[in-house]
Order: sequence, then structure tokens, then C-alpha cells
Amino acid sequence: MQGERPFVMSIAGYDPSGGAGLLADIKTFEQLKVQGLGVCTAITIQTASQCLSLNWQPLEEVLTAIKVLMKNYHVEAVKIGVVKNTEFLSEIIKTIQLNNSEAKVVWDPVLKSTSEFSFFDLNTISELKNVLAEIDLITPNYHEYQVLKENLFENLENYCPVLIKGGHRKDQLGIDILMENGKEISIQPNNETYFYPKHGSGCVLSSAIASHLAKGENLEHACKKGKLYIEKFLISNSTLLGFHSN
Repeated sequence: MQGERPFVMSIAGYDPSGGAGLLADIKTFEQLKVQGLGVCTAITIQTASQCLSLNWQPLEEVLTAIKVLMKNYHVEAVKIGVVKNTEFLSEIIKTIQLNNSEAKVVWDPVLKSTSEFSFFDLNTISELKNVLAEIDLITPNYHEYQVLKENLFENLENYCPVLIKGGHRKDQLGIDILMENGKEISIQPNNETYFYPKHGSGCVLSSAIASHLAKGENLEHACKKGKLYIEKFLISNSTLLGFHSN
């Protein structure tokens, strides 16, 4: 541990706009006073409104980077972002567990960008069942939750805790639902102010939750504190690229 800041690792894509992926995660970690580490899964060419291309990093390079960092730093929590397919995700999680089985793992299952650029290979979703059991929380938006549930033919919460983000719902807009150990917890918005759409908001929320887990919060409290952080991000300005503050 470096001083009083626990180490948190982001395993995610590189977005040159800085709004999503590794750069957004590291900004969030810094504001929440955890020490951020980063491993790049993919390099994109994109802006806040459009993803033009994506090049996946070789899996072995990703795994080697994880091993090197985890052998040198005691990582308390890991946020995983865009991954190519279930095998990619499975190997990442195996490597994390081999190096620190106590590290908390949060996966933000980014299936498509807002501009409909596909990331995760949907043909491999049915293989997720064994992988999900090794994850502490997944944070799908409402559409991603429906896609995952349809392909797994069962409720996701049978495998691991799930936070369904409420930003894309027509009913109960802005209300997040945490499903953990058979309980369903509604996490209400804390601010009645108008929220501006933001590129990378899912990345920011999941990395904020991972930060609070690393600092010892239980899952419910980490999700509630993560929501406080993302709300400040969403009202920070009217553009698609939000400002980080805590």
C-alpha cells in the first residue's frame, strides 16, 4: 500500500477522448483517493460521440501486465471494462485470482457503445455462467441486463451480485437496482437536478464502486457512494465529456 491509499486496477480500453475506459477510470481513482493502476485491453479511435475503430491487445500481453502489477502492488480491487469475449474475461479473472484471491472484482459489461459500435462477442455470452460466479459485482445498464439475461436463460443474480443502472429505463428513470443474496435494493437518485448525458458514465460509476470496495465499504454502501460520485459527474457540465470532482 502506498501511504493510506489502497491500490485499484482498471483493466479496460484506451479511449483517446478521455471520457471512458482507462483514462476515465484513473481520473475517478484519483478523485476518490485510491492509487490507480491500468492495463489496456483495446485501443480505440473515438470521440465522445462516435467510435471509429477498435484494436484488441493480445491476451497474453494483457495477462502479463496484470501479473507484473499484482506481483509488485497489493491490489485491493479491480474494475474490468471492455473485453473481447468470455475467454478473454475468464483468463483475466483467473490471473487476478492467482495473484490475489481476495481482490474485489467489478465488471462493467460493455456490449456496445452508445453509437452502436460492438465490443463484446455476443456469441460467447452463453459461456459466461462459470465466469460470473468469480465476480463480486457486474454493472449492466438496463439494455445490457436484458441481453445478458436473455442469452443466459436465467436471472444474472443467480450467479453474482448485479447492479442494474437506471439511466436507460423508461420507468423508474435514474433508480439503480442492486440484487445481492436474494435481496433487491433500490438506490434512489440523490439529486433532483437535471442530469446531462455523458460519455463514459458507466465506466466512471463502476470504477467509483471499485474504489469504495477497496477502501473497505460493503457492496451496498459502495454502490450508494458510487452513485453520489456519478451524479456530480453527470451535472458537471452540459457536454458529453464530464468533469471529475469529489
